[in-house]
Amino acid sequence: MTPWLTVVGIGEEGFKGLGKVARRALLGASRIVGAQRQLDLLPLCIRGQRELWPSPFSLEPLLARQGEPVCVLASGDPMFYGVGASLAKQVPSDQMLVIPAPSSCSLAAARMGWPLQDVVTLSLVARPLAALNVHLSTGVRLLLLSNDRHSPAAVATLLRERGFGPSTMTVLEHLGGAAERRIDGCAAQWSDDTVADLNLIAIECRAEPSTPRLSRLAGLPDTAFEHDGQLTKRDVRAITLARLAPMPGELLWDVGAGSGSIGIEWMRAHPSCRALAIEADEGRQGLIERNRDTLGVPGLQLIRGKAPQALENLERPDAVFIGGGVTREGVLEACWAQLKPGGRLVANAVTLQSETALMHWRERHGGELTRIHIAQAQPLGEFDTWRQALPITLLDLVKPLDA
Repeated sequence: MTPWLTVVGIGEEGFKGLGKVARRALLGASRIVGAQRQLDLLPLCIRGQRELWPSPFSLEPLLARQGEPVCVLASGDPMFYGVGASLAKQVPSDQMLVIPAPSSCSLAAARMGWPLQDVVTLSLVARPLAALNVHLSTGVRLLLLSNDRHSPAAVATLLRERGFGPSTMTVLEHLGGAAERRIDGCAAQWSDDTVADLNLIAIECRAEPSTPRLSRLAGLPDTAFEHDGQLTKRDVRAITLARLAPMPGELLWDVGAGSGSIGIEWMRAHPSCRALAIEADEGRQGLIERNRDTLGVPGLQLIRGKAPQALENLERPDAVFIGGGVTREGVLEACWAQLKPGGRLVANAVTLQSETALMHWRERHGGELTRIHIAQAQPLGEFDTWRQALPITLLDLVKPLDA
C-alpha cells in the first residue's frame, strides 16, 4: 500500500534543508498540515492547501482525510516527542511515511559536545515541571525541550529550591537556523529574561554539599516524605518493593496509600512505571500530591476514596500493595479479582487481626508469609540499646496464570 500520509520533519533551515524525498512529498501533497511557524517555512512553489492544527488540538480532521495525499509538518524528528508518535498509534505503518530531520536534542548534543546516549532527555511542553525532580543528581546531564521562553527561569528556580543551584545551564535558541543563539549561566544566578520561545535547555547537575542524596533504588530516607506517621518505613519499604518487583510499563495499585511512599518509589524505578494511589483520608491525599511532585513523579494518579468501593472501574493492575485495610470486608477479594494473571500481591500487617486475615488468605490462595523485625540502636542513659519497632508480617503471592 502506498502511504497516503507523509510526516516531514523540518528544521530552522526550512525547505532548503530538506532532502529529495521530503521535497517530493510536499510538492505532491494536496494538503499540508502544521503549525503556523512550520507552514511559514514553505516556499510559494508548494501548492497544496495549507491547514493549521485545530484548537484544541485534535488528529480527527486529519485522520478523516485518509486516502488523500497529505503531508504533516513537524519540528525536527517527528518521532521524538512529536506528532509522529501520536499518529503512529492510529495510522498503520504501511499507510504512513515518516521523514525525520535532526532533532533539537541531536543538535544540542552536538553543540555541547555531549554523547547523546549518556544524556537524559525530557520535554516540558505541556508537562509538569516537577517531573524534572526525579532526575536531579550530581553529574547528570539533561536536555530539556522548553515549553516557552519562561521555561529556563522556571527550571532555574526549581534547581535552586532543590539544592542544585550550582548546576550549569545553557539555553540554545533556534537550533540549526540563522537566528541560533547560546546563553550560558548558572542556576543560582540565572536572570536572563530575553529568551526566545523556541529554545532548549542543557543542564549539568551539581548539588550543594548539604543536598540529600535521593537514590532511584528502593528505600528512600523517611525524611524524604512528608507524612503524619502513616508511612511504610524505609527498611520495610525496601523489602516490600523488592517483592513487588516493578518492571517497565507496569501498573501498581497502592491501596490505603497513606503518604504514597510505595507508589512513588514504584514509579521512580523506571520512567514508564505507573501507579494509582487509593486513599480516603483528605489530609493524606494532600500529602500524596505534595510527595509525588517533590520526588519527581507527578504522573502518579490519586484515587480519592476507600477500598473496595474506590477500586471499581479502575484499570487492572500488574501488582497490588495493600498497606492498610486488609481486615476491611472485600478489600483482599477485590484486589485479587482485578489483579492480572501472573501479577503480584503484597500486603503488610501490624495488628493481630490483620495478620490473621493474611494467614487465612494464604491458606486459600498460597503465597509466602515473612515476619520482619527491625531494631535501631538508641541511647539508654549513658549507653545504647536496641529499640525494637513493631514487627511486620508480609504476605507475598503471585496470581496463577489460569486464574
